[in-house]
Amino acid sequence: MRESQTAVLERGAELQDQLETEPFETAWAGEARWFVQFLTPDPGAEITIIPQISPDGLAWVDHETGPVTVPAEGLSTLSLADFGHWVRLRLRRTGGSAPPLVRVYLALKE
Repeated sequence: MRESQTAVLERGAELQDQLETEPFETAWAGEARWFVQFLTPDPGAEITIIPQISPDGLAWVDHETGPVTVPAEGLSTLSLADFGHWVRLRLRRTGGSAPPLVRVYLALKE
């Protein structure tokens, strides 16, 4: 049986201009999927989702999957493979009028 874990890294965080989640150690996992849920939408805003990886949880580099841009509403997702030991997510908001509240999940599988 495969092992799995889901972590909620942000709960109702206000996304002003940029937000970085706390680092999460993932060395045991073989696959990962991020979920970004907009609890309050920001009409007209676009959110750039940038997965980042690290060898030690201190120094960060953007994952080669590259950024994804989504509207600031509903639920968005991004899968990640070949990510090494530590991951985090960077969110950037452009446009819009009111900072959305976001919830960020990380789902991992062995």
